[in-house]
Amino acid sequence: MTAPSLDLARPTLGRSVRLFRAHRVEQSDPDHFYGMLAADSVAQLARYGSLDGQHVLDVGGGPGYFASAFRAAGARYTPLDSDLGELSGLGDPEPGTVIGSGMSLPFRDGAFDVTYSSNVLEHVPAPWTMADEMMRVTRPGGLVFLSYTLWFGPWGGHETAPWHYLGGRRAADRYARRHGKRPKNDFGTSLFPVTAGAGLRWARTQTAGEVLETMPRYHPGWAWWTLRVPLLREVTTWNLAIVVRKR
Repeated sequence: MTAPSLDLARPTLGRSVRLFRAHRVEQSDPDHFYGMLAADSVAQLARYGSLDGQHVLDVGGGPGYFASAFRAAGARYTPLDSDLGELSGLGDPEPGTVIGSGMSLPFRDGAFDVTYSSNVLEHVPAPWTMADEMMRVTRPGGLVFLSYTLWFGPWGGHETAPWHYLGGRRAADRYARRHGKRPKNDFGTSLFPVTAGAGLRWARTQTAGEVLETMPRYHPGWAWWTLRVPLLREVTTWNLAIVVRKR
């Protein structure tokens, strides 16, 4: 077991630059991008308590990049995804993988110590149902960490950005004309417009836990103030993270 370096996730400008550069090669070099994001994610979670011996549910775990990082920190790791093809991106799915919907998690109440999701909420039609489900399956005293890409941010359209600013369907149709296939993140099917305002409202109104932090996940700490400004936060936040301690 290797304890994650807390310095890795300190919200410095250098960290933000590294993550931005990694995002630019998400499609061409996914090993680099997801490997860096996984290490950063585990370090972020470690700020709220040790992961050693904790049972972690990763909602939308994908092909296994996060599994190695969580297990290296001593966590017992359970990934869930709705897409078997996505889970098989690095070969056979991770042992213990569960196929299911984030909007109806197939687990009992309080089953996990940590429930985690990175960049999945924007891909489900009922994101706050999924957030409620993550709270349900987390034990009292456990941690919920969820983050998602904001629709009105520069990467809101994913591979169709920046044309999503002219409309999600128009952007997806443009992508299909240019590439001869529908985008993986197809507006209205596998990509939905989720805002910072909606996430902050969910955090404010949910009653199952104490909100520890809401933050622009990839920003340096001195830029977090933008999250307090309506409209501005929708464009500049890029990715909103919400951290809740279950009561």
